[in-house]
Amino acid sequence: MAHGVVQVTNPNNSRWRRRTGEYETVAAAIAAAAEGDVLSVSSGTYRENLVLDRAVTLRCADGPGTVRIAPASGVALTVRAAATVQDLLVEGQDISSAALLVEACAPELSGLRLNTRSAVGLEVRDGARPTVRGCTVDNPGGVGISVLDGAGGLFEECEVVAAAQSGVSVRGGATPRLVRCRVHHASGAGLSVTGENSSLEAVGCEVYEVRGAGVQISQQGAGQFTDCQVHRTTGDGISLDTDAVLALADCDIHDIPENAVDLRARSVLTLTRSSVRRFGRNGLSVWDPGTRADANQCEIHDSTGDYPAVWVSDGAVAILDGCRVHDVPDALFVLDRGSRADVVDSDFSQIRNTAVSVSDGANVQLDDCRIREAATGAWFRDHGSGGTLAQVSIDGAATGVIVTKGADPALERCTVTGPAEAGVYVSAGGRGSFTGVRVVGSRGYGFHVIDGCRSTLTRCRTERCARGGYEFAEPGPVTEDCTSDRAATDDVPAPVPGSAPPAGSASRLTAGQPSGQQASYGLLAGVPEQAPPPAPAPAARQGDEVLADLDALVGLDGVKREVRTLIDLISVGRRREKAGLKAPSARRHLVFTGSPGTGKTTVARLYGEILASLGVLERGHLVEVSRVDLVGEHIGSTAIRTQEAFDRARGGVLFIDEAYALAPEDAGRDFGREAIDTLVKLMEDHREAVVVIVAGYTAEMERFLASNPGVASRFSRTITFGDYTSEELLRIVRSQAAEHEYALGEDTDEALLKFFTALPKGPGFGNGRTARQTFEAMVERHAVRLAHVDEPTHEELQLLYPEDLPELP
Repeated sequence: MAHGVVQVTNPNNSRWRRRTGEYETVAAAIAAAAEGDVLSVSSGTYRENLVLDRAVTLRCADGPGTVRIAPASGVALTVRAAATVQDLLVEGQDISSAALLVEACAPELSGLRLNTRSAVGLEVRDGARPTVRGCTVDNPGGVGISVLDGAGGLFEECEVVAAAQSGVSVRGGATPRLVRCRVHHASGAGLSVTGENSSLEAVGCEVYEVRGAGVQISQQGAGQFTDCQVHRTTGDGISLDTDAVLALADCDIHDIPENAVDLRARSVLTLTRSSVRRFGRNGLSVWDPGTRADANQCEIHDSTGDYPAVWVSDGAVAILDGCRVHDVPDALFVLDRGSRADVVDSDFSQIRNTAVSVSDGANVQLDDCRIREAATGAWFRDHGSGGTLAQVSIDGAATGVIVTKGADPALERCTVTGPAEAGVYVSAGGRGSFTGVRVVGSRGYGFHVIDGCRSTLTRCRTERCARGGYEFAEPGPVTEDCTSDRAATDDVPAPVPGSAPPAGSASRLTAGQPSGQQASYGLLAGVPEQAPPPAPAPAARQGDEVLADLDALVGLDGVKREVRTLIDLISVGRRREKAGLKAPSARRHLVFTGSPGTGKTTVARLYGEILASLGVLERGHLVEVSRVDLVGEHIGSTAIRTQEAFDRARGGVLFIDEAYALAPEDAGRDFGREAIDTLVKLMEDHREAVVVIVAGYTAEMERFLASNPGVASRFSRTITFGDYTSEELLRIVRSQAAEHEYALGEDTDEALLKFFTALPKGPGFGNGRTARQTFEAMVERHAVRLAHVDEPTHEELQLLYPEDLPELP
């Protein structure tokens, strides 16, 4: 056939019309066409499996989307030549094959819509290099676009609107390029690159609404992304594994519930001028020996979770140059021997906990960096952990630098300004070398070195430190040429031990400490003086009156027996003491276990009143606290908070609800254990002053009791609060109704029993709280029902009926 146009009409018509001949199928028209011919297909549905094996143009005669290629099975359209295909609607229903297959050729595909439920929407393989523009793939049955077996090509302004697996899959040495493409609503990775020599270049692309990782590169795969966005995934934003390599420039990764970027197993990431924000776990997570992340001029900020922004562990390396990390719980955590972080000319600010944490033998190097408004500027936690901070400024932290448990960092020419507690705090065998370090405007000490830690201070200086420039414990650090602007009582500089004192001044162990007075050490030594005692409490109720209140509680028969046994033991013990006999050991501290809403707080309050009536406690009042009341954000503050709570409870009961939260399962960097240790010591030192009751779920409380060797011995009696039965919940509702001058109408008792029996009783079941909420809901529905009655009777205003019950959840 000479070059010309083959026109194809709707197959429902009697004939195909063409300029040079007639064909009964599109396949026949393709077979008859010559290189360079144009095939214009009339609108309609063509249930054929087409193979385009010559360089022709296939297009719609009546405009885009008017021609539908939809065979019953198999590949709808196979392209094996440098053909041009325009504006077709391609549909496939075969879960074992692709809807559109491009093999070993370089065609041009434009304006295609692939609406399919196939294994693959568009598959490019065998070295093919298509140019694909303005195409859409909707494949809720499999992969959106698959490029494999050394293929490549250009994909420009294309969109994957749905995929049951990866949106775009690259493997087998394929090397496609994506420009201004969008991939969303995929149920695997948005973009997946796997295998040696496989790589993906993406420019101006967007990946979002993905049920998995946004970008996943593994098994020596590689990628280069420029000006791309990854957001709103359910997994990690970007995941690199097993020798993967990725370069990101001018990219934005945001609104990720897991790690924004996660690297493992010798993967390498280069991140330039990019933003990582609103992530649920780590912004940048780097694991394993040989894994390396280089971030240059990047911003990591606005964490939505409770994890460090940058995490480096298991021998990995991270380099941050000219970066900003802000508005996160912790900025940089480096863990494990062989792990390293090098940070240059970077800013850490608005850090809720610790800006830089180094532990388990890891190492950091910070040069010319700025840390502002953090609870702790830098914390070197344990033996083998160290590194160098050079020309680092720390401004507005609670504590500037903490060194503990054998850590040995070096600080050179650093400045700590305005710390709330201490500029530098060294304890528990920490060491450290401090050269030319200045602490200015501390509301506590400048340098606070306790536990006899042997740090080295050279040419350090403190200025305007409220409690003194230096606080040391014997034998103390080694100092040389260190000065302070003044002592607490002198206006002349006060050097520290080992320094040569200036003329006319005297060396001091502790700046501002009177001569001969023993220095105080330890966390609790810094607790402020006690507040004035509270106003006298009302006269304690008689024991019988309180016990009557206990007996009036609905259910809890086992609890009542346990409490009465304990009260009898204490009461008889006091009588024996008066008679000159030994009293049995009183186990006053208790563990309450059980579900929420089972009356634990109420029983604790009554227990305190009973002990007060027996003269065991001075006041018998209840102080209720939880983790948030005891645990601080930095070292030392937890001990102070715990002491303050204990002091408020003196003469009464300290009730710690959900006490197991003080000993979380993943407690590597948690201050809850400090609260437990402090509490155990206070209970030992003040045995008669406070009764402590800890409460929570049964299994979790077992973990709490095992968290400290002294805990279980001090809480030797456990009282279990069982869930209320349906009958007991009914009694609570009756009690609430009587208290508020309501009554249960005919059949309401039976309806309530059925309601409570059918009510789901999972871990979140509220027990007595649920009964009270049910009563409140009935009162509301009763009010709605009577609001439209003009003159309700006195009985109607009181009676609650089955129709007032709320719907079951």
